[in-house]
Amino acid sequence: MGSTPRTIVKEIVHKSFVYIRMYSDGTVERPSESKYVPPILDDSHPILNSKDITISHNPLLNARIYLPKITKSNDPNQLQKLPILLYFHGGGFIFESAFSKVFDNYFKTFVPLANVIVVSVEYSRAPEYLLPACYHDAWYALNWVSSHSTPNKNPNYVEPWLVNYGDFNRVFIGGDSSGGNIAHNIAMRAGVEALPGGVKISGAILTHPFFYSSYTVGSEPVLDRGDDLAYLVWDLIYPSAPGGIDNPAANPVGPGAPSLTTLGCSKMIVCVAGKDELRDRGVWYYECVKRSGWQGKIELFEEEREGHDYHILKPKSENAQKIMKLLVSFIHE
Repeated sequence: MGSTPRTIVKEIVHKSFVYIRMYSDGTVERPSESKYVPPILDDSHPILNSKDITISHNPLLNARIYLPKITKSNDPNQLQKLPILLYFHGGGFIFESAFSKVFDNYFKTFVPLANVIVVSVEYSRAPEYLLPACYHDAWYALNWVSSHSTPNKNPNYVEPWLVNYGDFNRVFIGGDSSGGNIAHNIAMRAGVEALPGGVKISGAILTHPFFYSSYTVGSEPVLDRGDDLAYLVWDLIYPSAPGGIDNPAANPVGPGAPSLTTLGCSKMIVCVAGKDELRDRGVWYYECVKRSGWQGKIELFEEEREGHDYHILKPKSENAQKIMKLLVSFIHE
């Protein structure tokens, strides 16, 4: 006898992309995400190494870590120390991966250019794990990275690349799209909770970040809730969110949101793209932070002729190289 066909109970579709399909048997498919690619753990590779690591078994939390080629020194006490970037990938909280081809290709270009250690976090995705699970994972990962500043006191797995080469006076967080949203929420938490070893976040990088609200901003069109992708995704990933789409996780100035003055980093860059549907939200967020009285330094960068995540999708392009060089300067200035 043949198996009973599965029934599609929900799918999220936007333009030509089917982001996710959920079936009645609990199976989830992600047709639009790129394929898994293995890391490069090969000392003969000319520009970098990468490997997949398990940060925690309970909760299960994995990551891919990238290390650029280190300048060798005859003195083992003079190892080159590099900035650390804890990164949260985009994908609407529901698809893509730290191990997917599109993000691996991006970091193969960015890491040697920036001369930075990147820890790309494989956080829990919806709908299998509803929000706020991804925020908890991100905060756990930041605490884990910070704990390497005092490795002798770390009871968990210790990553030698961080201990030997990481500069814990230069720890950054960042992400694109939904990952930019995660970076914001982690920066807010870091403003009120201490990190191991007294580590401070030097800066936050938010590229094409996802924020939203029940009201439009800028030139956004007024959409029916049933046709609005942001509402569709939010209702799927955080159905129990107090305040709905105006929950502070999505609307950083919504009812009951903590003051942006508590952002726990010393500087921030917000990058937007003129042809991105999230463009006005990124500008709105930048202006909200700027008006809040936050004492850090914030800057806004816009590439008017590009669309969402252009630098991730085409990292070798001229405009992608432009934004990457800007982010390198932000990290190293």
